[in-house]
Amino acid sequence: MPDPVSAFEALQRLRKGNIRFVSGEGTRDLSLERMRRREFLADQAPFAIVLGCSDSRVPAEMVFDQGLGDLFVIRVAGNIVAPSQVGSIEFAAQRFGVRLVVVLGHSQCGAVQAALEELERPSENRSPNLGFIVRSILPAAETAVAQVGSRDREALMGCAVRENIRASADHLRRGSDVLEQLIRDSGLLVVGAEYSLETGMVDFFDGIPSAA
Repeated sequence: MPDPVSAFEALQRLRKGNIRFVSGEGTRDLSLERMRRREFLADQAPFAIVLGCSDSRVPAEMVFDQGLGDLFVIRVAGNIVAPSQVGSIEFAAQRFGVRLVVVLGHSQCGAVQAALEELERPSENRSPNLGFIVRSILPAAETAVAQVGSRDREALMGCAVRENIRASADHLRRGSDVLEQLIRDSGLLVVGAEYSLETGMVDFFDGIPSAA
């Protein structure tokens, strides 16, 4: 297995890949991807972990112009953090030496919208499973309302999306002994980013070191 890619280098790769995606200059060649399958029969070496939203418009590999074996991706509605997601991230960070974790939310997130609606009109008909997702986002929605109020719906939505991303990233930094140790001793970096459905750009805005 090759040496782990540093968090800084991984971040740069994702930024450059997103620029290619936005400009329409992506480098993915399906014939080459088919050839790469043989390289990963015995093992894998992803250079970044992405905890993203399940929204069909935000596939991490396309957004960052990456191919087979490059990213370890976990997707869940609202990019929330639950034990299964934490365990998946711990696994990839320990097993493959990945040093960058990106919590990738996006504009106009339906799960965040559901949480905002729950604040206004609590639902009695939501399934327990969907209710868990909405309840996980409610603190971020409440913070957004406290910060910007509820009159400007666009500003409220934008603020709630970012607060939810921050909450998930912070949970990963402080809610796992394994990840805390890797952050402290091995250079693991957890950052938050927002994908714009309107422009295709990814804004890395939370947890970014000044040198990056």
